[in-house]
Amino acid sequence: MKQEKKNTSSGKDKNAKVSAPGYSKYFLIAALIAVAGYFTYEFAFKEETKVTAPLVVDPRERIKNVKEPQFVKEGELEFLKKDKKQLIRKIEVEVADNDREREIGLMYRKSMDDNKGMFFIFNKEEPQSFWMKNTIMPLDIMYVNLANEIVKIHKNTVPFSESSIPSGKPATYVVEVAAGFTDRHGIAEGDLISFRR
Repeated sequence: MKQEKKNTSSGKDKNAKVSAPGYSKYFLIAALIAVAGYFTYEFAFKEETKVTAPLVVDPRERIKNVKEPQFVKEGELEFLKKDKKQLIRKIEVEVADNDREREIGLMYRKSMDDNKGMFFIFNKEEPQSFWMKNTIMPLDIMYVNLANEIVKIHKNTVPFSESSIPSGKPATYVVEVAAGFTDRHGIAEGDLISFRR
């Protein structure tokens, strides 16, 4: 009796090619190595991207730790009607007559009494321009020429604004007071000032 030979390849021909499922485990391992390599590079070796400051910063944040300067009376200033006879209002002023004082001005002040202000003195009469950087409260800004005439008034200026506030005409002096001051006291362009230390 002839014994039937058993096929050890489970019914498949020994010379047949190995099917794709035999290679799939190698593809899977290669894919896992690639993913692991990516994450290793991303989290272990890649330089950390530096976080930059936000483009827009609330200006109040820049000054929150700055101590508010206290008012120091350094002179008196009178506002007069054009005819030089009628006194409109008299205030006490701080004087800014050097570059540093003029640069700081009324920055960081949170409030100001109606009878106080700041008086800026420049070395020559020429067009002037201010801004409201680091200035918390709105102001009325008056530009005054060498003849003590108010040539331009900017009312209720915008706190923290870095936009230019120009004199429009040559000026030697600038007076800053709390916003609304010029309307409350009827001060207009063409009126005069008188200052004494």
